[in-house]
Amino acid sequence: MSVPKLAFVTLPSVAAYLGLAVLGRGGPEAFFSHPPLIAVAIVLVALSAAAVFSGGNLSPGVREDRANRWVIAVLIPIGFLSAYLPAYTDRIGFWTLDGDAVRWLGVALFTGGGCLRLWPVFVLGRRFSGLVAIQPGHALVTTGVYGVIRHPSYLGLLVSSLGWALAFRAGVGVLLTACMILPLLARIRAEERLLREHFGAAYEAYCARTSRLIPGLY
Repeated sequence: MSVPKLAFVTLPSVAAYLGLAVLGRGGPEAFFSHPPLIAVAIVLVALSAAAVFSGGNLSPGVREDRANRWVIAVLIPIGFLSAYLPAYTDRIGFWTLDGDAVRWLGVALFTGGGCLRLWPVFVLGRRFSGLVAIQPGHALVTTGVYGVIRHPSYLGLLVSSLGWALAFRAGVGVLLTACMILPLLARIRAEERLLREHFGAAYEAYCARTSRLIPGLY
């Protein structure tokens, strides 16, 4: 996807996401009165700006598992709930985790997870699609972070989602992050099935020496 198209898709979504968080926190003054929230907003904008140049796309490629599109339909509303509800519960003091240390831990996790989410997009470029699909000229990448785990971007998504929740001290945000796990596991299974069919023994060998998400555990 070209830079202008990625910008057209990414920037309004990020503006809406941050806008919901500001609204949930009670407005700009209330949101930007906390240094950790200022930090998490800056990181969000920076990562989103970088994503515009990543080369990712939403192409169905030469072969797509369309049956897995339900995962996107589930994750999008969870994402926007995660934008608003943690900020709102932080404002009203509902199910919050105490202390600025929790907020700064959240900023650190959001930053690290966001980078891990975005790094594979730059590595794969046009081969990285928001859909479960084989792209033209698709090649199996097994080096770098992919030499350790097969789905670093999904791990990054979970870590950054948890970090966002903790930046607002929000127990409900942690719960929303947990709600993402089953849809992501379904998507992982669909991706691996498609890649196994496409690459055959090479992918089987790759799976045998790597973990899906957590090195040595899963």
